[in-house]
Amino acid sequence: MLEVREVDVYRGPIQVLWRVSLEVNKGEVVSLIGPNGAGKTTLLSTVVGLLKPACGTIKFKGVDITKLPPYKIVDKGMVLVPEDRKLFGTMTVKENLLMGAYNVKDKRVKEERLKLVYELFPRLKERESQLAVTLSGGEQKMLAIARGLMSNPELLILDEPSQGLAPKVILEIFQVIEKLKKMGLSILLAEQNVHLALKIADRAYVLETGKVVLQGTGKELLENEYVKKAYLGL
Repeated sequence: MLEVREVDVYRGPIQVLWRVSLEVNKGEVVSLIGPNGAGKTTLLSTVVGLLKPACGTIKFKGVDITKLPPYKIVDKGMVLVPEDRKLFGTMTVKENLLMGAYNVKDKRVKEERLKLVYELFPRLKERESQLAVTLSGGEQKMLAIARGLMSNPELLILDEPSQGLAPKVILEIFQVIEKLKKMGLSILLAEQNVHLALKIADRAYVLETGKVVLQGTGKELLENEYVKKAYLGL
């Protein structure tokens, strides 16, 4: 579904990614782990068109999207839920959700998506008339994910969904990711909670200083001695 091939990416004069390759197959959860500053957010931003690679290619469903603007990539069925949420604070929960479905023209499909996200996140249904700025951190993260789902994506990209959340809320978020996986949605997940990220992953990549240093199944990396020592404290 997604093929990233040999991409180099710069932020200004500084090179952040070196020859990074990655793929996500249909129905897979693929996790991307690595320390702060490894280039995970840069890679995800490049995949969705917010940054352009200096070289390399990105294909989605077999089509080269390397030079497409972000809104056209969303139209093709890929959406990013950013690390910092990017909610519209002075709009209600429901208004934020409907903004996520701006590219969905069929009213019936919008209603179906709204019903789905309220089933996944019942708390959002309870708070649909509240302003987004008044929600707790965990509820805001739920709203950000739900808004991403409103566009009816084939590939959902999540950047650090557990960051700054209480352990109980993190488990709730990962339970939703598990449900989405069972529904057949393809997911690319960048996450610093390495144990949860690898436990849920079909496959995973370890990114360090802008390079992929390890890859394998989630189970293989959970059992890898380097990953145990460097990321799991074992």
